[in-house]
Amino acid sequence: MSNKEGSGGFRKRKQDNFPHNQRREGKDVNSSSPVMLAFKSFQQELDARHDKYERLVKLSRDITVESKRTIFLLHRITSAPDTEEVLSESEIKLDSVRQKILQVAQELSGEDMHQFHRAVTIGLQEYVEAVSFQHFIKTRSLISMDEINKQLIFTTEDIGKENKTPSSEAQEKQLGTWSLKVTPVDYLLGVADLTGELMRMCINSVGNGDIDTPFEVSQFLRQVYDGFSFIGNTGPYEVSKKLYTLKQSLAKVENACYALKVRGSEIPKHMLADVFSVKTEMIDQEEGIS
Repeated sequence: MSNKEGSGGFRKRKQDNFPHNQRREGKDVNSSSPVMLAFKSFQQELDARHDKYERLVKLSRDITVESKRTIFLLHRITSAPDTEEVLSESEIKLDSVRQKILQVAQELSGEDMHQFHRAVTIGLQEYVEAVSFQHFIKTRSLISMDEINKQLIFTTEDIGKENKTPSSEAQEKQLGTWSLKVTPVDYLLGVADLTGELMRMCINSVGNGDIDTPFEVSQFLRQVYDGFSFIGNTGPYEVSKKLYTLKQSLAKVENACYALKVRGSEIPKHMLADVFSVKTEMIDQEEGIS
């Protein structure tokens, strides 16, 4: 107890010997010194960069949500009586998504894209998936990365296009041209996710008695799978991870084509979906065991 009191007393006496005002006297930081001014500029630059990153994350989230809604709309194509109406509505939704991408392009104007890539990559992948899905429905082919990037070149006429009238904020912005390029990784990951949507489209088509679409999807997925297999482990890690899921989608579609080819004539159209779903569950169980 005496030792504690002694040590405490010593600390107290030491503080008494150096009063607060005297200890701080002569040691105040000069806020106008070159070092402090440099660090203040660093702070402002980092704060601006963090704020920009958060704005890009929010825009990417909006792009992801709107792209998913476009994909859900396009899945109605298998049962809709008028396919052109669905495609027209999907184009309106994609224009709305591109308005969000325009805001991303404006945020990244003069910036290094790779420094902010993680903030926007999820949204760009979902956009690639939606655009490629729509393009496949129209042409039964795969849209190229160059075609996607051509749609992401914006001028001042595109500002406020969604609302049909230029906004006050758009008028205040500097006149010019903005562009955003989808990276090869974003493109590959978006196409890999597209295969899952095509597999669902195949299931819906079988359920509606469509015999031609499963064979078209099967041939297309085989070509995509061959392309990804050619990349193999030399590509980005995220791409190689999706190869297994792509293989599962291809197996399910090929199984549907097999059932249609071998037993299609003897199975009523309203029972094709049930037979296909049973076969799909058997494939999943076998892959789980292996």
